[in-house]
Amino acid sequence: MPALHETIEPRIKRITVLISGSGSNLQAILDASLTAKLPNAQVTYVLSSRSNAYGLERARKANPAIPTSVCALKTFLNRNPGSSRVDYDAEVARRVLDSRPDVVVLAGWMHILSDSFLDILNGTTAPPAAPALPPPTKGDIDAATQPHHAPAAELIQASKELPAPPAKQRYPIPCINLHPALPGAFDGAAAIPRAFEAFQKGEVANTGAMVHRVIKEVDRGEPLVVREVEIKKEDTLEDLEARIHSIEHEIIVEGTRLLLEEITKLEAEDENEDEDEAEAPAPADDKAVDAAAKALDNLELAK
Repeated sequence: MPALHETIEPRIKRITVLISGSGSNLQAILDASLTAKLPNAQVTYVLSSRSNAYGLERARKANPAIPTSVCALKTFLNRNPGSSRVDYDAEVARRVLDSRPDVVVLAGWMHILSDSFLDILNGTTAPPAAPALPPPTKGDIDAATQPHHAPAAELIQASKELPAPPAKQRYPIPCINLHPALPGAFDGAAAIPRAFEAFQKGEVANTGAMVHRVIKEVDRGEPLVVREVEIKKEDTLEDLEARIHSIEHEIIVEGTRLLLEEITKLEAEDENEDEDEAEAPAPADDKAVDAAAKALDNLELAK
């Protein structure tokens, strides 16, 4: 136990972010991690489903640079004949696990993940072995804006030195998603255009954005943060998109912070349980107890 005057520095929590596009929400998390909005946390790995996603450049420019990799569905299927989307999702989960995250954030990840992804993150299914992929073709390299992104297994030294979670997974790795709609409304793709069209028809008065837990049902996980967003009569679709994206940058940080607080609480509970077990007296040997009781009985008889 530390002395009363000692201050214990909290372990820096590791965030893995999945992206597909510009990475503006990734940038919001990066910026917040430098402030009290997201204390004791650092993005340590970024995975993109597209090789030309600008979010990869944002990760490269971070200080320290953040390890990244690209796992595109079409490329994966071409390189692994006979594989399926389920196999692809399992490979995504394997890469995520390799990064040893405390939390996983889907920030503009434009691919619906199947049960295989969540089962691996929850620890109910073992991840697949790393595939022996052939080297990228010239076409692959020409198509990539940054063709030499380091794979998750080759984390840069600065990231390696961050304290990692226990190697043994003690509880499911929490995963959240950002969705530009209110709970139960406009699930799935194209949520903003669909909400805008519904407003034009008089079917809705407003829309919103939320951060929710990722479960097997698309966009149906428990909402952690919900914000309503006004739709104005004079709005164009672009106006509404800009207003929602501005809100998204705020709530993705808030949702990530809530997850990190959950992890901190779980770790504290685990530490308390370990200390209680260490301080508990060793169980008495049954034979020794019986022998002592018999000896006492004999003494009573002798009297």
